[in-house]
Amino acid sequence: MDNKLYVGNLSYAIRDDDLNQQFAEFGTLVSAKVMMDRETGRSKGFGFVEMGSADEAQAAIRGLNGQTLDGRPLTVNVARPQERRTGGFGGGRDGGYRGGYNRY
Repeated sequence: MDNKLYVGNLSYAIRDDDLNQQFAEFGTLVSAKVMMDRETGRSKGFGFVEMGSADEAQAAIRGLNGQTLDGRPLTVNVARPQERRTGGFGGGRDGGYRGGYNRY
């Protein structure tokens, strides 16, 4: 959908409420989520916002893309579907895991 936005180049201090405040002035805000690292609890520096309509999303892009938030210029654009991941465990020519010690 064209009402889901990617928000990048976020300061590590930015939280969900901060995104709510920034995007609410452009229309109905369905959700705002800063992506956090599971292990460290620290922001990954990007998040996603869902606006009530595509028109509101476009208004938010026009109004916030390149604007400074907490000292950093925001990147705001329509979110793309997550690309399918490849690789991971078990990949490679030998099946990945060799057991014992690392020969590489």
